[in-house]
Amino acid sequence: MGVRGLQGFVARVCPDACKTVDLREMAEKHRIDHPDSPPVIVVDAMSCVRRWYTPESWVCGGQWREYLAILEDFINAFIAAGIKLVFYFDGVVEEKKREEWIKRRMKNTEEIATLFRFIKTHRKQPGREMFVLPSALPTFTRFALKSLGQKTVCTLQEADFEVAAYGLQHNCIGILGQDSDYLIYNTCPYFSIENLHLDRLVTVMYSREVLCHVLGISSTHLPLFACLLGNDVVPESLLEGFWHKCLTTSPHRNNSYNRRTNILLSVANYISKIPCSYNSLKHLEEMLPLGSDKSLLYRGVNSYLLPGQQSPWIPPNVINCQMSSLQQQSALCQDKEIFQLAKEQHIQSENYSIFNILSNGEIECSNSLEDDYDTEIPGQALIYRPARQHIYSILLESGKGGAYPLVKEWFVYFGNPLKQPELIQPVRPSVTGGTPNLKTLWLAKGPDVEKQRYSTFLACFYLQDEMEELQALEAPVAGFCCLLAYLMMQVSSLSLEDLNAFLALILCLKGKSAAQLTGLQLAQVDSRAVHLGAVLIRGLTTLLMANSACGFPFKMDDLMPWAVFDGKLFQEKYQQSHRGCSLEELLEGNESLYTPFQNLKSLICKFCMARNRTIESRPRGNGFNTGREQRDFNPRFQQPHRSHFVSPYHNQMRGFTQRHPQSQGRGSGHPYWRRYHLPPR
Repeated sequence: MGVRGLQGFVARVCPDACKTVDLREMAEKHRIDHPDSPPVIVVDAMSCVRRWYTPESWVCGGQWREYLAILEDFINAFIAAGIKLVFYFDGVVEEKKREEWIKRRMKNTEEIATLFRFIKTHRKQPGREMFVLPSALPTFTRFALKSLGQKTVCTLQEADFEVAAYGLQHNCIGILGQDSDYLIYNTCPYFSIENLHLDRLVTVMYSREVLCHVLGISSTHLPLFACLLGNDVVPESLLEGFWHKCLTTSPHRNNSYNRRTNILLSVANYISKIPCSYNSLKHLEEMLPLGSDKSLLYRGVNSYLLPGQQSPWIPPNVINCQMSSLQQQSALCQDKEIFQLAKEQHIQSENYSIFNILSNGEIECSNSLEDDYDTEIPGQALIYRPARQHIYSILLESGKGGAYPLVKEWFVYFGNPLKQPELIQPVRPSVTGGTPNLKTLWLAKGPDVEKQRYSTFLACFYLQDEMEELQALEAPVAGFCCLLAYLMMQVSSLSLEDLNAFLALILCLKGKSAAQLTGLQLAQVDSRAVHLGAVLIRGLTTLLMANSACGFPFKMDDLMPWAVFDGKLFQEKYQQSHRGCSLEELLEGNESLYTPFQNLKSLICKFCMARNRTIESRPRGNGFNTGREQRDFNPRFQQPHRSHFVSPYHNQMRGFTQRHPQSQGRGSGHPYWRRYHLPPR
């Protein structure tokens, strides 16, 4: 989060602290000074994703192949200069930041509602001023960079602390990001991602020394300065009285500056006049209205001390414990081997959300591009909750009497005020012979174990009886069909036209390059297709979680969006399908796709029929969703799901008839369909 207003203050009031630098020249100087170590820049990836995502289309679910190519170009620019990059991603939301996280989620919800109103009115994507990150972009960016051969780190605590610590400990030439906290930490230089010119590798380097000179303080003062302006530890609401006192006594007050700028200058003036000692800190804590927690300032200053650093504001006998990770003694998982493996995979960006569940039984998911006025499609958080409940039961051991520990979920969806976490009961999936334990799924070897991993994965999505037919498909297609079958079973409003659009998407996507997808133009944008695209992308993250929990029956690369999804292409297929276009048009005249399309369609319909879900035709033509009625909150989704399959909308499906028997397929044809029916890679 950083210190509010500090970045702008540096740009306006301390222009000399913003120095244009050539990263190639800095790398060359590093090589001369340190011939045994290559120049390294540590990247705060979470502050860069918005800058990295430059494809023209962003509302339709993501242009993932374009984005992958952009990331590759970014990496190659640094490789050409001989600079190594290390990417850091937030791996946790710390308790001290939960309130701020909730505020941002509520703000994002309002932005997304405004976005959908625009799309419904104008049937197009708005300008970049209304830009919202495609759903799950940070998650898939992490895996994208890893797939491109980059070192990616998922943190165990606050990312900016770990970034600053890594930069200092590994003598990096700098940190690339956009967070004013990097001006506060005593670490390596701080480079701006916002001002980076990739073609020339030129950017702005912010100088702590010049900032301190303008403020009239030393670098030792910076952590206290940040705390007295308000940060993640010390709320601004407690500091108003202190600011007023500083403003009235400061000789540096300037009417040409805004109030925030004058506050920064006056707080710095106050700090410059007090001794650098623990007693001064204690005096400040007594003076400020900190309530019962008088240690806020102490903890705030301490949070900026990197390993091995000391501060005159902190007693020398106090050991900085910032780098201490979650202790296993308090973790839900008490198996040391499993816990350590999950931790290592988490840090190395090899699994998804597993360590968070095993360590403290807590998980969060931020906003998705979902239309809260669409009464037919529930929030993705609720659609995938039954699958998550199965995943939780695989990860967490049941106690006496078979009871599992509850999992705390912070998931954004319509009707959830985020006042507190929802406590979710794990539910055992239906696995023949019982659910294998984690030692078996993660550590055992052999064909029987591989089969157990795959069947346990499928059981998370109620598809444990369909293993033979799914294993016959190419892995990305099998994963996609698993997700699609689950979606069709869970959401009764999904139609044959929706199914046709999804299947045409994955088949037509296969041979398309990033450049071809960039050139695809849409005449209009459908809001329901935007919503469905976001739901599908969040489904892919659920596949990642299940895959991680079950010991990786799939390669993670096979479950990535660039393998199976493109936002604009899905919009095109969705609109074509609901207009009732021919199969030839839907599949772009590629006759080699006709048989795979019919086979996949029959397969999905067969899976659904086995669970009493008949997929009906429900063409929407060009009647775009206007969503005039506010969605009613459906309390059914808050109830624990039974271990056998029950669709959240099962009552609504009673009386459905099979209107299109020819579309449901013949079960007898499936066992003979194998990989060679799909077009070549």
